[in-house]
Amino acid sequence: MVPIMMTISPDALALTSRLILHVDMDAFFAAVEQCDHPELRGKAVIVGGSERGVVSACSYEARKFGVHSAMPMAQARRLCPLAVFVPVRMSRYAEVSRRVMSVLERFSPLVEQASVDEAYLDGGGLERLFGSPLQLGLAVKQAVLQETGLTCSVGMAPVKFLAKIASDQNKPDGLFILTTDQVREFLDALPVSKIPGVGRQGTEKLALVGVRRVGDIMGYPEHFWRDRFGKWGELLYARAQGIDPRPVIRETKAKSEGAENTFAEDSNDRAEMKRWLMDQAERVGRRLRREGNMGRTVTLKIKFNDFTLRTRGTTLREPTASTRVIFETAAHLLDQEPLPRSVRLIGLSVSNFSQARRQLPLFPTRNGPAGEPLDMALDKALDTIRERFGSSALVRGRIFGFRKQS
Repeated sequence: MVPIMMTISPDALALTSRLILHVDMDAFFAAVEQCDHPELRGKAVIVGGSERGVVSACSYEARKFGVHSAMPMAQARRLCPLAVFVPVRMSRYAEVSRRVMSVLERFSPLVEQASVDEAYLDGGGLERLFGSPLQLGLAVKQAVLQETGLTCSVGMAPVKFLAKIASDQNKPDGLFILTTDQVREFLDALPVSKIPGVGRQGTEKLALVGVRRVGDIMGYPEHFWRDRFGKWGELLYARAQGIDPRPVIRETKAKSEGAENTFAEDSNDRAEMKRWLMDQAERVGRRLRREGNMGRTVTLKIKFNDFTLRTRGTTLREPTASTRVIFETAAHLLDQEPLPRSVRLIGLSVSNFSQARRQLPLFPTRNGPAGEPLDMALDKALDTIRERFGSSALVRGRIFGFRKQS
């Protein structure tokens, strides 16, 4: 039975002038693993990297033991030693995510993907096709379940930030409908920590002025919030009134693509680091090519064993999605970087995307920017083979035997 909040009839809900849905997949990474491996259903599943990494996701069975995302893996093992620990399979999660988004596009022409496991839909006028918001929400949930075998939670409200909050109210497999006439009462009792973007530090700052629930914000005039917290204060005051003018935008282009890995043991081995950079360049390049993106800025990320972080970037003359160019640029940045301490984590990213088309040389060679078209042809051939036969079907010599490809 799907839990629903509703104080007026479903037919009356159809009169709401603005309706936005927020669809949030339930424990997405862990749920995909349980769906792909039925023997894991009902068990505590924790998805993450190495022992020194962090939890990427965990099943609801694991959450009962206090495990949550971003928690150090070592701590998760202490809290839930009998859990099943599985590696991250981002390419698989991205594949399922695309199927979910395809389902949502059957319901509305305006679907805004917010992350790999959540999206907003503009529900305005959809009652003519799908009936009341209650019927629409149930239909979305059922369609996602039939297509993927996974459950999702749906929040429905007049504005985006309230729809996001609503989707979290009855997880997992929930449906929470917040109508216009319920907004004031709902916000008055809502903890301020539930407002997207407030976070732990924001909650602590608000507690210093006696604000613990959203309704408390209205105890101060707008100029108080503007003078004390600037634009963040103005936004907070608007949210306390239920104001969020942001529309659902059909397509939000990614601004960067990146990958990183935490080492099992701290390292000063530059050759080993470069093997990781090649592995990461493979993943990032493949995602760039899949989305039709090319970037001009390559950034190297290094975290030392004292947790200090250093980044170094460079901007290329031409935008690229070439695995070789990405790797060689990141490796060159690593060569220039002193390593005063052992390294705990290394990563790379590509940003500064460009839609400009490159002017191809008449006689391309492999060396330098002029050789990039040949690299791209090779990359695309590898992508095609891996899509059909699996990511380990072909492996570059530099990382052969290094680890199973992502």
